[in-house]
Amino acid sequence: MLSSPEGRLRFFRRADDRPPQRFRRGVYLIPGLFTMGNMWCGYACIVNAMRGDYETAAPFIGFAYLLDALDGRIARLTGAESEFGLQLDSLADVVSFGIAPAVLAYAWGLSSLGRLGWAVGFLFVACAAMRLARFNIQSAGGGDKRYFVGIPSPAAAGVVAATVFFYPSGLDDYRAALPAIAVVLIPAVMMVSTIRYRSFKDLDLRSRRSFRVLILISVGIVAIWTHPRGVLLALSYAYLASGLIGYAISRFRR
Repeated sequence: MLSSPEGRLRFFRRADDRPPQRFRRGVYLIPGLFTMGNMWCGYACIVNAMRGDYETAAPFIGFAYLLDALDGRIARLTGAESEFGLQLDSLADVVSFGIAPAVLAYAWGLSSLGRLGWAVGFLFVACAAMRLARFNIQSAGGGDKRYFVGIPSPAAAGVVAATVFFYPSGLDDYRAALPAIAVVLIPAVMMVSTIRYRSFKDLDLRSRRSFRVLILISVGIVAIWTHPRGVLLALSYAYLASGLIGYAISRFRR
C-alpha cells in the first residue's frame, strides 16, 4: 500500500501529525526542583542554626544561592518559564535569603541583645521581602538589565552567612554582639536602597574577553576551595562595598 503515492502521502502525514514532544510536561518540573532545593537549603540553615551548629548552617545559604541562580537559567533554556514558577521562586527566596539569615544571625549573636536582636532580625526579613517584591515589579516592566536597584537579597544574605562562617563560635556577650547589628542592618538597608549594583548579566562569554573571565572564575574557584572562610568573606563584603563606591564616584563626578 505504501508503494502508491497516496499511501506514501498518508504515511508522511501520520509522521508529521505526531505530538511534538511528549516529555514537555516533565520539563516544567526541572526548574521547580531547583527552586524546592533552594527552599530546602534555607530550611536546613534554620534547623542547624537552632541547634547551634553555625558552621554547618551558614554554607546552606551559599548552596541556596547556587540553586537560585540555576533555576531561572534552566527555565529559560528549556522554555519552561511560567508565572507559577516566578511566584514560587520569590517565596523560596524569602525563606532562604530573608528568614534563614535572620534566624542564623539571631542565634549566632543577636539573641544576647534581647528585644533589640528580635527587631534587627525582623528588619532584615522585612527588607528582603520588600526587595523581592520590588524586583518582581521591575522585572515585569523591563529596565536596565546590567544593574540591580539595591543589593540583591542573595548577596545580602551572603554577607551574614560569610560573617558567621568566618567566625562560627558565636557571640554570647551583648557587648561583643553589638557589631552584629551592623552586619545585619547594613545589608538590609542596602536591599531597599536605590543604589545600583552590577548584575553581570551583560557578560558575553562569546567575546574575545571571555578567556579572561573564565580565568578569573577559575582562580576564584581555586581560592574558595583552598581558603573558603577568608575568600567568601572578602567577596561578600567587596560586593557590598562596590555599590557604595560606585554611588560615591557618581556623586563626585556630578
